Amino acid sequence: MGDLRAGVVALERGRLRELKKGSVFRARQPVPFLAMGLLIASAPLRADEVAKFLVAARDQIGKTLVYDPQYTVLAYPGGDVPIERGVCSDVIIRAFRGVGFDLQMAVHEDMRRAWSVYPKQWGLRKPDPSIDHRRVPNLMIFFKRRGKSLPVSKTAADYLPGDLVTCTVPPSLPHIMIVSDQVSPLDPMRRLIIHNIGQGACAEDRLFEFAITGHYRWW
Repeated sequence: MGDLRAGVVALERGRLRELKKGSVFRARQPVPFLAMGLLIASAPLRADEVAKFLVAARDQIGKTLVYDPQYTVLAYPGGDVPIERGVCSDVIIRAFRGVGFDLQMAVHEDMRRAWSVYPKQWGLRKPDPSIDHRRVPNLMIFFKRRGKSLPVSKTAADYLPGDLVTCTVPPSLPHIMIVSDQVSPLDPMRRLIIHNIGQGACAEDRLFEFAITGHYRWW
């Protein structure tokens, strides 16, 4: 009799556990639909931000005419070299400012918080807001720390408008570029890139010309 009673108690406890699990499941079931709704709602916002970002990138074409890597003391925050000159990273910095985001400030603040994780090949002992955000290796660390890194591939469809791509220009120059919303006349799956590789800001069909070292998506 005692064994029977113990068995009934164990069975009831098991049913209770299942009921509790069921109630938790029922309570949680709508969450994926809510998450999907938030994702759908955020899609137009992302598209709008990417569109403004690309407008700000393209706006530099015909204005930034010179590639000039010379060190320049900048105002902080919001500092910039004259619009007619700059390097590849300045195209990205100016495009971000077009959507109200100051990459100079963001990188500087992150380097102050996590100085040890950033490259040290320039011999600096502390962050320098005049140059740190203009160095591609620093931007690569910053975007990765923000969780914006994506796998590198050789598939054109993997690179969407507004994506950032880093590569190495021989023999060893780090380079960064923006994926445009305009497509290559030679391959409709491959998008043009906006960058400054030596002759000022321009849009070119050179996405896979150099070895890609990083792929990032901010939105």
